[in-house]
Amino acid sequence: MTRLLTLCIALVTLAPAAVATSPAVGDSPHGFPGQVAPDFTATDITGATFSLAEHKGKPVVLEWTNPDCPFVKKHYDTGNMQTIQAKASEMGAVWVSINSSAPGKQGALTAQEAQAWVAGQGAAPTHYVLDPSGDLGRLYGAKVTPHIFVVDKDGVLAYAGAIDDNDSSAPESVEGAGNYALAALEDLSEGRAVETPETRAYGCSVKY
Repeated sequence: MTRLLTLCIALVTLAPAAVATSPAVGDSPHGFPGQVAPDFTATDITGATFSLAEHKGKPVVLEWTNPDCPFVKKHYDTGNMQTIQAKASEMGAVWVSINSSAPGKQGALTAQEAQAWVAGQGAAPTHYVLDPSGDLGRLYGAKVTPHIFVVDKDGVLAYAGAIDDNDSSAPESVEGAGNYALAALEDLSEGRAVETPETRAYGCSVKY
C-alpha cells in the first residue's frame, strides 16, 4: 500500500495494543481531554495535504474508522455517521476520518479503494486519511473503531471516547442513541465546557 500519511509530530508515544473496548480513553499521554491536541500533518486520499494547526479557529472531529468493522458498518450502513458528519459540518466543524489498519489487516484500503468507499457510502468527511503505519493512531491513543476525538477551536482536546451511548453493533441501535460527538460540538458552539468530555469507546480494535 502506498504510504499516504506523513506525520510531523512534536511528541510521539507508543500506545498499548488495541482492545475491543477502550479500558481508559487517553492511554496516550496526549489523549486526555483538556490537553493540547498533538499537531500532525497528513496527506488525505485526494492528495490534499493539511495540518491540524491550520484548522485552528474551528472545531475538528477525528474519527477512527474501519470499513469492515461491524460497529462502523452499523453507523454507515444506516446513514447515521453521514448524518452526524453533515450536522457537524453545519456547526462549522472539520471532520477527519482516519483508517489506521495496517497493510493486509482488516479494513486496510488503498487510496483508490478508500475514495470508492467514501463515494459509495455517501460519506462527507472533510478529509479521509490512511495511516498504515499506525503513527497517528498511536499518537492519539486510538483503540477502537469508531473512536472519536473532538478538538476545540483553540486546539485543545475537548472530548475523547465513543461516538454514542449504545455499544451494540445492531443497526437498529442507532435509533434513540445519545450522540457524544454532536453533544460536544453543541457545547463548544455555545461557549460551554463539554458536559461529557470522556467516555469509554467501543468497537473493533484498531488493526495496527
